[in-house]
Amino acid sequence: MTYTNDPRAVVLVHDQDPALARRDIGTLDAELRSRGFQLDVHSFDHSPGTAPPSLSDAQLLVVMGSPDAAYDDTLTWLAPEIAYVRQAIDAQVPILGVCFGGQLLARVIGGSVRRSEHPEYGFVDVETSDPELIAPGPWMEFHGDTFVAPPEATVIAHNEAAQQAFVLGPHLGLQFHPEIDLDTYDAWAAAWDRDGVEHAVDVHGIRRAIADAEPAARARCSALVDAFLARSSAVPR
Repeated sequence: MTYTNDPRAVVLVHDQDPALARRDIGTLDAELRSRGFQLDVHSFDHSPGTAPPSLSDAQLLVVMGSPDAAYDDTLTWLAPEIAYVRQAIDAQVPILGVCFGGQLLARVIGGSVRRSEHPEYGFVDVETSDPELIAPGPWMEFHGDTFVAPPEATVIAHNEAAQQAFVLGPHLGLQFHPEIDLDTYDAWAAAWDRDGVEHAVDVHGIRRAIADAEPAARARCSALVDAFLARSSAVPR
């Protein structure tokens, strides 16, 4: 589907390097643009002195992943971002939360976020009660934290490790990364190298798996975007 009248999607990204942060949007960038959306990209963490985009004429808010924790209130930029997400909810702007973004959405609407006893890294399958919106997978995971959706939300995907997706009204929170491609993963790796981060997982093996799965992962992301936009009515108002 393609929308007219230049619908606008605000995308919140997270990295001190704006170039790396933009690459974190991954395949969602092309998927949204191909459906007619203009992307208004903003970062509360690397641009704290810049006013965030207006939500008054936005059709969609996408909150991407972050190496930081959605419960870490020592982060000076987190409170303003939480307030912005609340503003979007009050304005009835549909929200798509990806990994950190899903965790933040869960927190804002009354759920919780905590350190996970079962971190997930690599492609996993999920159990889904709504396969037209969330396919069984495999989906890319790279997280050490986890969310618990509030009772008002409907959890539509999970596995033994965590809740994986929930919906509440027009909003969708995800624990996994539908946007993954090699460039996105390489942007993560560049940030790890810059910050001296080491992972106790086979990061090179995960990269090889992404290379093998990239076309199929792109197709799953495309289907998810179509289903989410159709259900959330994220169309020009």
